[in-house]
Amino acid sequence: MARPRKHLFLPRPSYRRRRLRDAARLLPVFGVLLVTLPMLWTAPGDAALGVGRDTGRDLVYFFGLWLLLVGCAAAFAPGLSAGSTQGDDPEDDD
Repeated sequence: MARPRKHLFLPRPSYRRRRLRDAARLLPVFGVLLVTLPMLWTAPGDAALGVGRDTGRDLVYFFGLWLLLVGCAAAFAPGLSAGSTQGDDPEDDD
């Protein structure tokens, strides 16, 4: 007896919801990478002495980045909670 054919592609809403979940999972990784970026702004010789650090610029960068990450998480939240998760997983079709 022939097995029914499975669809090659996911339905569009399911696909978008899965990509949104992927983006939400990567957001903390990008956040950590961007938070550590100010360490590269200091010359290697000045890091040990603490000379040449522009603390004000670093604080503005840090809190601006924090606001950006909170805004991105807030933008992702409605799409992550909207709709049910039933039917999203292709393994559930078996």
